[in-house]
Amino acid sequence: MLNTKAVDLVVVGGGPAGMAAAVAAAEAGVEEIVLLERQAKLGGILPQCIHNGFGLRYFKEELTGPEYAYRFMLELKKKPRIQVKTETMVVTITPDRQVVTTSAAEGLVCYQARAVILAMGCRERPRGAINIPGTRPAGIYTAGSLQYLLNIEGFLPGRTAVILGSGDIGLIMARRLTLEGIRVRAVLELMPYSNGLNRNVVQCLEDFNIPLYLSHTVTAIHGQGRVEKVSVAPVDADLQPLVEKGFDLACDTLVLSVGLIPENELSLQAGVELDPATGGPVVDSFYQTTVEGIFACGNVAHVHDVVDDVSAESAIAGRAAAAYLRGEIGGNRWLPVKAGRNIRSVVPQRIVVGQATPLYIRARFPEKNAQLNVGHGHSKRRIVSPGETIYYTVKPEDICSQEGFVRVGLEGGKVDD
Repeated sequence: MLNTKAVDLVVVGGGPAGMAAAVAAAEAGVEEIVLLERQAKLGGILPQCIHNGFGLRYFKEELTGPEYAYRFMLELKKKPRIQVKTETMVVTITPDRQVVTTSAAEGLVCYQARAVILAMGCRERPRGAINIPGTRPAGIYTAGSLQYLLNIEGFLPGRTAVILGSGDIGLIMARRLTLEGIRVRAVLELMPYSNGLNRNVVQCLEDFNIPLYLSHTVTAIHGQGRVEKVSVAPVDADLQPLVEKGFDLACDTLVLSVGLIPENELSLQAGVELDPATGGPVVDSFYQTTVEGIFACGNVAHVHDVVDDVSAESAIAGRAAAAYLRGEIGGNRWLPVKAGRNIRSVVPQRIVVGQATPLYIRARFPEKNAQLNVGHGHSKRRIVSPGETIYYTVKPEDICSQEGFVRVGLEGGKVDD
């Protein structure tokens, strides 16, 4: 017979989002909290992120990834209401908040929760998802897996590398490989702009004289047994390779930093609606999904630039879950967000009427001197870029509930060439 335990709150994922949500829920008065993590240790991706730059907003000081995670581990230890279950895999989540887990220590266990917070993070997009032609030799890594091999396991991947994609992990790994004596021939980016933070472009590429080729991609991988070289070509306005203008780069390592995908298989099991723009659940101002009593936060909701935003957002979800358990959230009237000009995504996708809501907004393309319009609220933006989040807190007075929606758009800007 399946061992069933009734608890107040189950948090799925022990990374920065899950830890922050659990701590916030405990501080808000939730009695029985179970934090589930499939790895042997808490922290998610943070233990392998040994570079600094974390905590500038949340802790007002500069920390490395392991230091940032440790701060929250200390907070968890101070909260006896939180049961931490590591090496525990969540198998199923049902719409009525049954969370089925399996582990070597306890076997199959079902938690009947009054509320659930989804904080499973995201995974990397692999080579198979982008269909690069060529052979299948050794020496092809995603940026995150290479970061783990280098920083945790202590392995050098090769001697000469090419990086495809200018996401933040790819930029950071360009610097990390250089510091370990590996020559980075180039960082290639399909789009005409970088997909990482500008500070990472400066600190990781420009400071180390690593060339960045915008509007370029890998058209073929060559090598038997081991990567020997990659074929590179510029792309046209339709992102199609101009093979006749291509060239080869000799290397023994190809690093892929071609995007992150929110890990939402469990969300789909629970009947949660996903937003095609973010790949994560549709959430409201309280980070409650379309299924009552199930909340989502962190990179499972949308991919963040910095972990400080993950913690701040997850704390909102934790406090909201506590309010839901007290009966203070439920039946709130909300308005859907409609993306206007140059807006790729907005989170939350539903704004609760009468509630001030911090928004995380992504632009479709770079531009300068634009005006951000959110309902009847306005904000000047000197520079916007798809690689950096636009922050805006929409106030109750910015919303006209008679309109039936909240439009978010960028107007009057000049396209940044």
